[in-house]
Amino acid sequence: MTQHYTINRLGHQGDGIADGPIYAPRTLPGEVISGTLLGQFLSDIRVETPSDQRVKAPCRHYKTCGGCQMQHAADDFVANWKVDVVRNALAAQGLDAPMRPIHTSPERSRRRATIAVRRTKKGTLAGFHGRASETITEIPDCHLLHHTLIDAIPVAEALAMLGGSRKGVLAVTLTLSEVGLDVAVKGGKPLDGPLELALAQATELHGLARLSWDDEVIAMREPPIQRFGNAGVTPPPGAFLQATKDGEQALLQAVSDATLGAKRIVDLFAGCGTFSLPLAQTAEVHAVEGEAEMTKALDQGWRKAQGLKQVTTEARDLFRRPLMPDELKKFDAVVLDPPRAGAEAQVAELAQAQRPVLAYVSCNPVSFARDAKILVNAGYALEWVQVVDQFRWSSHTELAARFSLNP
Repeated sequence: MTQHYTINRLGHQGDGIADGPIYAPRTLPGEVISGTLLGQFLSDIRVETPSDQRVKAPCRHYKTCGGCQMQHAADDFVANWKVDVVRNALAAQGLDAPMRPIHTSPERSRRRATIAVRRTKKGTLAGFHGRASETITEIPDCHLLHHTLIDAIPVAEALAMLGGSRKGVLAVTLTLSEVGLDVAVKGGKPLDGPLELALAQATELHGLARLSWDDEVIAMREPPIQRFGNAGVTPPPGAFLQATKDGEQALLQAVSDATLGAKRIVDLFAGCGTFSLPLAQTAEVHAVEGEAEMTKALDQGWRKAQGLKQVTTEARDLFRRPLMPDELKKFDAVVLDPPRAGAEAQVAELAQAQRPVLAYVSCNPVSFARDAKILVNAGYALEWVQVVDQFRWSSHTELAARFSLNP
């Protein structure tokens, strides 16, 4: 007898959850489903009673590709769900905040992607891994990636033919820049003279701006510039970059709103200057980042730009050596953009430093809510939260928020 299950809610990974709990990917609240139960997970799922929020996935690769989790749901449903993910994370810490309208990046706007490429007997196979699978799905009609990245997949295949192993999978990160593709490869054969020569020739043949192999720059026809405000920056190979230009601008607007009027800003986990350099149009900025190569790129970008106020940089591990209250007291605003783990050690010092304004950018609502609780307990008010969805159709949620000291 076929067992039926009713989906009660979605988990934070986007999977439907029925009583048990039993997890069912790509299902929606209220749906009645059946499937094969393996432990707590359903496979071979059949939707017996669909939700009125269920839609036909726009991308023909959705069933086999693991790049998206939410294309089966209406856009409004996904937007409201992502805002609720943040609300629920805050509520778990006893917090609440006004929510600005969500900003969602358009489809086909991703400017960076890591393509998996495997050599085969017949040639190569390139695309994204399937959900929880080592199987590679080709993605010629992907609705996430900018068309230039789709057009560059043959470049990834050519690099795999030159330096990929039959036993492993090559990870080829393709990034759009102002002057062409910036390509960073991981997992290839060890470099030797013939391979370096072949890769340098491939850089010329395919018109790449830069090619790096396991973090070593092989060839650079032109510096692959990223524009932050009116500054041009050449990030080190594989450096962090916001997934879409549109999403980056939405986060920057929120940070600018949060720090409006500040004269001296410290930007913690500053990367290559995503926020530091645009903010320097109106304020002096001290940028702190753990990777010295990134602070070097930021500094060079500032020195070449026109019309910016003073920007200083510091390479410092903020997890092990957070800025202390006496170092923070000279700034009237703080920008904080930590990795997924959040910034518990640094936030503890910010709680003591009692700075007038904090702009917190987060890619993990749970660690953000934990850090927010520390700040609120120390007397800060969480004034608003702006959810930014630049990982469209995924379960990934980003946000920016403004904290200020209670009078």
